[in-house]
Amino acid sequence: MKTSTILSSTLRRSLLAAASATLLMGALLPAAQAQNKMVLRVSTPAVPDDWHAKMWTVFKDNLEKSAPGEFDVQINLNASLFKQGTEPTAMARGNLELSSISAFDIAKLVPEFSIFTAGYIVRDPDHQQKVFSGPIGTEMFKTVAEKMEVTPLSTVYLGTRQVNLREARNVKVPADLKGVKLRMPGSKEWLFLGEALGATPTPLAFGEVYLGLKTGTIDGQDNPLPSVRAAKFYEVTKQIVMTSHLVDGIFIAISNKAWNAMSPAQKTKVKAAAQAAAVYNNENRIKEEGQLVDFFKKEGLQVTTPDVDAFRKTVQTTYLNSDYAKVWPKGLLERINATK
Repeated sequence: MKTSTILSSTLRRSLLAAASATLLMGALLPAAQAQNKMVLRVSTPAVPDDWHAKMWTVFKDNLEKSAPGEFDVQINLNASLFKQGTEPTAMARGNLELSSISAFDIAKLVPEFSIFTAGYIVRDPDHQQKVFSGPIGTEMFKTVAEKMEVTPLSTVYLGTRQVNLREARNVKVPADLKGVKLRMPGSKEWLFLGEALGATPTPLAFGEVYLGLKTGTIDGQDNPLPSVRAAKFYEVTKQIVMTSHLVDGIFIAISNKAWNAMSPAQKTKVKAAAQAAAVYNNENRIKEEGQLVDFFKKEGLQVTTPDVDAFRKTVQTTYLNSDYAKVWPKGLLERINATK
């Protein structure tokens, strides 16, 4: 065989091998990139139509833009991954990366945080954001990270909670709720709030509330108005009592295990995504909340306003005379009141 033929054959084989290698690398690269993504599993009891379910899509989209290829955000709604209330433990153990946790969840392990579970402490959504985005929030979130192994990233306005009753009744003062089986989440902090309102608190998971109202297992429930609509509780109730007893919030939080595994740049992007998600929720929730009284009236519900001052006085007195107030950091209530 001629030398030129041998060289040509060798060159051809080399080119084919190079082409094959290039194709193989092209096929393997996406798989390798996928494997290198940090998985961020999200668990929330939120139903799909609620703003604090939709906000997780904003979180995911924001991260995909700011950190393309770095994270695999997996959103699990309807408590399909972890049961409501179990998320903080799952995050602390490293079995879950992200969730929205309530002040009531936090207060189980950080007793001083129970001040934010008390009725009539936070005045409105603007006050809520100022409290948690300032020095008070910084201090309290640092304590949460140390005691719970989770790091709060942003504060989400859940709404101002109202009492929603299966059967209409004349409610003016807390005594008018005597004997009402009012559904509350299962922690002692939630149950105490129900008692402070004058009702008989009954623990029940969020996913069981609709059926409980329909069958009469419970007489009522308390939630912000957007949640009442999203979960369709108005279909099985006849009255909303505008007690406005708790300006409620949840906190987008991440497990310390996942947080500490990130680079400083990644932490900045994840926190920014969490804050963008909160802003999206807050703006839409406040807007919707303002429109819902008319919606519920059109659905046939009575919407009544009690003596809110009487409720405020009774609830605050109940808390200040309880063991909860004993663990509130000295001067914290005054600092919250002074936040403008």
